[in-house]
Amino acid sequence: MRVLVTGAAGLIGSATCCQLLSAEHDVIGLDNFSDYYSPALKEHRVSAFSHNPRFKLVRGSVENRELIDGVFARFSFDAVVNLAARAGVRTSIKIPIDYYQTNLVGTQVLLEAMREHGTTKLVQASTSSVYAGCDLPFHESHVVNQPRSPYAASKLAAEMSAYTYYHLHRISTTVVRYFTVYGPAGRPDMSPFRFIKWVRNGSPIRLFGDGSARRDFTFVDDIARGTIRALEIGGYEVINLGGDHPISMLDMIRLVENVTGSRATIEYEEPVSADMPETWADIGKARRLLGWSPSVGVAEGLARTARWHEVNADLERAIDENATG
Repeated sequence: MRVLVTGAAGLIGSATCCQLLSAEHDVIGLDNFSDYYSPALKEHRVSAFSHNPRFKLVRGSVENRELIDGVFARFSFDAVVNLAARAGVRTSIKIPIDYYQTNLVGTQVLLEAMREHGTTKLVQASTSSVYAGCDLPFHESHVVNQPRSPYAASKLAAEMSAYTYYHLHRISTTVVRYFTVYGPAGRPDMSPFRFIKWVRNGSPIRLFGDGSARRDFTFVDDIARGTIRALEIGGYEVINLGGDHPISMLDMIRLVENVTGSRATIEYEEPVSADMPETWADIGKARRLLGWSPSVGVAEGLARTARWHEVNADLERAIDENATG
């Protein structure tokens, strides 16, 4: 199978490429290596598989229609895994147009290319942020019509666009809604990377709110495994991929202390209204349709992540976790 993976240098994209290549699929990876956060970190991720003869890297943006048309004209794809995205709730409030451009327009460009070139399978990445205002645990049948950030709104709009192309053009689509994905070489603007770095360096943790907010942290290798299994599903389906065991931010900090062997100092800041107070995935559908459930618990996942920080201390120090261009 030949698969186009967009966002191939991202946390989820790079793990998905690795697993597809390990299964001896051909992968074309697309990424623009934007400076939203450290391009050096993205290069580091891709270096793990860029030597594989089954992999080819294309540098560019998913919303560039001329580029995407050229990629589809050059290669014949069995499927597309669309992981290219502007991510992050808080930054989306500052630069909303950029989020709609990548998350919605980029998806639309891909769908048009798939229609024109006869590619009939899409896995579309989405987010637990679309569940704002829903009862816990979040189930795929919940009505999602209260997005609290441009990020959530843009991802929800991309889901709807994908459904339209399924209805009109029979492009089989599996939407996978991710829940707080973390792991080695993680996103520098997310709490696992920041907290491990700060505690290791003796810097105070800046915590929004009182620490009672709970997150359904999900290890990246589990997410990649579920994403690849979603390639096997026909029709149009929305499927949660989450850890199924949400923990509070304070409990997560305690785990960070355990895996780093250092005590944390916490500086509390005002909560952000766009943040979700709690996320929790009902993963019954993933178990039923994909045979999927998470295999890496938060304690083990944070330990693996902390080991990456130790091994890559020079890279960690060079990364500005506040850089969200």
